[in-house]
Amino acid sequence: MESAIEVGRPFPLGASWEGSGVNFALYSAHAEAVELCLFETHGMRETARIPMIHRTGDIWHCFLPSARPGTIYGFRVHGPYVPKDGHRFNANKLLIDPYAKSLIGDLRWDEALFGYRQGPKQEWRADGRDSQQFVPKCVVIDPTFNWDGDRQLNVPMADTILYELHVKGFTQLHSGVPPEWRGKYLGLTVPAVIDYLKSLGVTTIALLPCQSFVSEQKLVVNGLHNYWGHNPVALFAPDRRYAVKDPTVEFKTMVKKLHAAGIEVVMSIGFNHTAEVDETGPTLSFRGIDNKTYYLLDQQDFRQYRDYSGCGNTLNAEHPQVLKLMMDCLRYWASEMHIDGFRFDLASSLARRDDDFDPGGSFFNVIHQDPLLSHLKLMAEPWDKQPDSYHLGRFPAGWSEWNDQFRDGVRQFWRGQGGLRQTFATRLLGSPDLFHHQRREPSASINVVTYHDGFTLHDLVTYNQKHNEANLDDNRDGAEENYSWNCGTEGETDDAAINQLRDRQKRNFLTTLMLAQGVPLLLSGDEYGRTQAGNNNAFCQDNELSWMSWNFSARERELQAFVKRLIALRKSQPALRRRQFEVLNAEQNSQAITWFEASGDHLDEPAWQQWSARALAMLINGRKTGLVSANGEPVLGDHLLVLFNARNDAQQFTVPSPPDGALWQLVLDTSEPLGSSTPVYFNGKDTFRLEQRSIAILIEYVVEASTPR
Repeated sequence: MESAIEVGRPFPLGASWEGSGVNFALYSAHAEAVELCLFETHGMRETARIPMIHRTGDIWHCFLPSARPGTIYGFRVHGPYVPKDGHRFNANKLLIDPYAKSLIGDLRWDEALFGYRQGPKQEWRADGRDSQQFVPKCVVIDPTFNWDGDRQLNVPMADTILYELHVKGFTQLHSGVPPEWRGKYLGLTVPAVIDYLKSLGVTTIALLPCQSFVSEQKLVVNGLHNYWGHNPVALFAPDRRYAVKDPTVEFKTMVKKLHAAGIEVVMSIGFNHTAEVDETGPTLSFRGIDNKTYYLLDQQDFRQYRDYSGCGNTLNAEHPQVLKLMMDCLRYWASEMHIDGFRFDLASSLARRDDDFDPGGSFFNVIHQDPLLSHLKLMAEPWDKQPDSYHLGRFPAGWSEWNDQFRDGVRQFWRGQGGLRQTFATRLLGSPDLFHHQRREPSASINVVTYHDGFTLHDLVTYNQKHNEANLDDNRDGAEENYSWNCGTEGETDDAAINQLRDRQKRNFLTTLMLAQGVPLLLSGDEYGRTQAGNNNAFCQDNELSWMSWNFSARERELQAFVKRLIALRKSQPALRRRQFEVLNAEQNSQAITWFEASGDHLDEPAWQQWSARALAMLINGRKTGLVSANGEPVLGDHLLVLFNARNDAQQFTVPSPPDGALWQLVLDTSEPLGSSTPVYFNGKDTFRLEQRSIAILIEYVVEASTPR
């Protein structure tokens, strides 16, 4: 075997099939020796251990002419086990290649996975047991794939409608998906599934993590599993549990099919931490390869980790090699997998420099100059788990951010809290108080009412308190404050009046979401009222509590139809997708969006602050979109009038006149989900009675025309 080994090259890192063999390259600045371990077909038995004696700089490399796609391998890395100096080398532990493109086998929790001896005061002494039978192995892949000309769709951010879904949960219960494809990447390629997405009108699916991940030991002990996937072990490898046979080919097939249907694919990606957790965690990859390089360590005690993620460790994005790993990973998912963009989980941790947040940090600068990555959708969860970690609005131009202030402000307004009209209006304008700087656009705001972390929309109007008992943590996990309102009773009920109010509140939230400037995100299942029985932290619920149900009741189909109308309305009106910010209290005659009291008077200071006021009207000038077509012509739309009533009784509105003197036609009223069977028109100064906790949308109607423009 040794006579067949060649020197190889230091780049690219990882295992690369070159047609005549496989090049292996691994970075470790502090290692003393590296061994490449090969395994038989199923990865259970080690068949060869090859010293990688060639080193270029800090990269160890070799070339194996006998290796082919499907070769199963791992690394053993020799070096000092001196935690006080930041080193945790232990060659008894088989290690996952940081650049592995595919894995085989499951992680099986055992004491042999840990680099130190278990027991009191043993954590700084190296453990001698071999971990290879308990850890997943790496698989060499052939990257060849027939894309048939596929490429990223590049839907403009302002025109994007995000739909967040989980690969498994979305199709696991879908009877129209072949049983072996349910819960798999291929499940999302089935025509019935794609037709459903297209019928909603969403432009972009936002996948929960698909990088290979493992379940935490505590969950496994309790008979639970990590469902969301925020616990990665191999950043380049699509998770095998969502594959029938070949995760890479099937992931690519999924993207290709969705692109052919005109649907973008973006993915949540985890660079903030790994599954090796803190100093008490297992040695699976980075820790055993070069702990001091890959992780942020406590500068006062190198045995400890700086934990910005709340998960025990933080990858060191300021180190050139770790930054290279991240960029190589992003480029791989973009160039090889054709992903349209990324959501960065706990993204504040990527901008840490000496514990401070730096929006001009290396991570952002490298992406900015990259000719591929800089043009993708870049979305940040703008916080991490440290007290000073909240940085909404501080990310660079070109980035969009999960806007939890939109979520909380909108929830509080529709819950009936007073004094929030100005906050509510500001969120409808795309949150200019947060994003109107550095030439950023309203699309910098990812507007969310719900997403995977928290209540579903149905539970938001059904529960005042979280009910996370199924997580087996005594209901201590999950956010305590959700700004939810159960409409009169906790949990499900047969009370018709309460259920009608809950359905109306759902329509109010959805309508607000689709009317707001910025980018709306719809959580999968909210379009019909999926429930998690009050669980607001279902990260470990890989079961029907989290999965989509496809047996829709008449009530659920009614909400689906309403959502489709809303999305169609948003897509038909360019004034709802502005590229420039509007601000409150500017000159009324220069504004594209103006605000009115229910009386018809302009809404100005100090009226915005009135605690008892819970109704307002928004007039959107469809001629002042601020948009131009490809040939430079102004893009024009219809004038819209939106009436909001968050009171617990009906409100009489005096209807302002349309800017061009036309009529208003009622097109949507959340108190009447099916709408009127006959057109209803209003002149300026007419009175409109809006029911309690409702929204009405009116569109201009030109008398001479048979239909609105």
